[in-house]
Amino acid sequence: MKNIKIEVTLDELLLLTTLTSDQLFRREFIDPKMPGYKRDPVELAMGKDLVLRLKSMAREVSGSAFIGQPRHAPSHLSANRNGPPDAV
Repeated sequence: MKNIKIEVTLDELLLLTTLTSDQLFRREFIDPKMPGYKRDPVELAMGKDLVLRLKSMAREVSGSAFIGQPRHAPSHLSANRNGPPDAV
Protein backbone atom coordinates (compact mmCIF):
# COMPACT_ATOMS: atom_id res chain seq x y z
CA MET A 1 0.00 0.00 0.00
CA LYS A 2 1.36 3.43 -0.94
CA ASN A 3 1.98 5.95 1.86
CA ILE A 4 0.74 9.52 1.61
CA LYS A 5 1.70 12.58 3.63
CA ILE A 6 -0.59 15.31 4.88
CA GLU A 7 0.06 18.40 6.95
CA VAL A 8 -2.29 19.22 9.81
CA THR A 9 -2.14 21.34 12.92
CA LEU A 10 -2.08 19.73 16.36
CA ASP A 11 -5.72 20.74 16.90
CA GLU A 12 -6.70 19.16 13.58
CA LEU A 13 -4.80 15.98 14.49
CA LEU A 14 -6.57 15.82 17.84
CA LEU A 15 -9.95 16.32 16.16
CA LEU A 16 -9.21 13.65 13.57
CA THR A 17 -8.13 11.26 16.31
CA THR A 18 -11.29 11.90 18.33
CA LEU A 19 -13.59 11.48 15.33
CA THR A 20 -11.82 8.28 14.26
CA SER A 21 -12.01 6.86 17.76
CA ASP A 22 -15.72 7.68 18.01
CA GLN A 23 -16.40 6.00 14.66
CA LEU A 24 -14.52 2.88 15.75
CA PHE A 25 -16.62 2.73 18.91
CA ARG A 26 -19.73 2.91 16.77
CA ARG A 27 -18.52 0.15 14.45
CA GLU A 28 -17.53 -2.10 17.33
CA PHE A 29 -20.50 -1.68 19.68
CA ILE A 30 -23.46 0.02 17.96
CA ASP A 31 -23.44 -1.08 14.32
CA PRO A 32 -23.44 -4.84 15.10
CA LYS A 33 -26.94 -4.37 16.56
CA MET A 34 -28.25 -3.13 13.20
CA PRO A 35 -29.92 -5.66 10.90
CA GLY A 36 -27.69 -6.77 8.06
CA TYR A 37 -24.47 -5.37 9.53
CA LYS A 38 -21.37 -7.34 8.52
CA ARG A 39 -18.41 -7.07 10.84
CA ASP A 40 -14.91 -6.65 9.39
CA PRO A 41 -12.44 -7.49 12.19
CA VAL A 42 -9.42 -6.71 10.00
CA GLU A 43 -10.68 -3.19 9.28
CA LEU A 44 -11.54 -2.64 12.96
CA ALA A 45 -8.05 -3.73 14.05
CA MET A 46 -6.47 -1.49 11.41
CA GLY A 47 -8.56 1.43 12.66
CA LYS A 48 -7.52 0.84 16.27
CA ASP A 49 -3.86 0.72 15.26
CA LEU A 50 -4.33 3.96 13.32
CA VAL A 51 -5.87 5.71 16.34
CA LEU A 52 -2.91 4.62 18.48
CA ARG A 53 -0.48 5.98 15.85
CA LEU A 54 -2.36 9.29 15.66
CA LYS A 55 -2.35 9.65 19.46
CA SER A 56 1.35 8.83 19.53
CA MET A 57 2.09 11.52 16.92
CA ALA A 58 0.02 14.06 18.86
CA ARG A 59 1.91 13.23 22.08
CA GLU A 60 5.22 13.57 20.29
CA VAL A 61 4.33 16.99 18.85
CA SER A 62 2.81 18.38 22.04
CA GLY A 63 5.24 16.81 24.49
CA SER A 64 2.26 15.80 26.62
CA ALA A 65 1.39 12.39 28.00
CA PHE A 66 -2.26 13.41 28.32
CA ILE A 67 -3.19 13.41 24.62
CA GLY A 68 -6.25 11.30 24.05
CA GLN A 69 -7.78 12.32 27.36
CA PRO A 70 -10.80 14.61 27.22
CA ARG A 71 -9.94 18.27 27.65
CA HIS A 72 -13.03 18.81 29.79
CA ALA A 73 -15.58 16.77 31.66
CA PRO A 74 -18.53 15.51 29.62
CA SER A 75 -21.46 17.90 29.92
CA HIS A 76 -23.50 15.45 31.98
CA LEU A 77 -20.66 15.36 34.55
CA SER A 78 -19.86 19.06 34.64
CA ALA A 79 -19.76 20.65 38.05
CA ASN A 80 -22.65 22.91 38.94
CA ARG A 81 -20.88 26.23 39.49
CA ASN A 82 -24.05 27.84 40.87
CA GLY A 83 -24.35 25.42 43.75
CA PRO A 84 -27.25 23.06 44.35
CA PRO A 85 -30.63 23.94 42.86
CA ASP A 86 -33.10 25.71 45.15
CA ALA A 87 -36.00 23.49 44.17
CA VAL A 88 -36.69 20.74 41.73
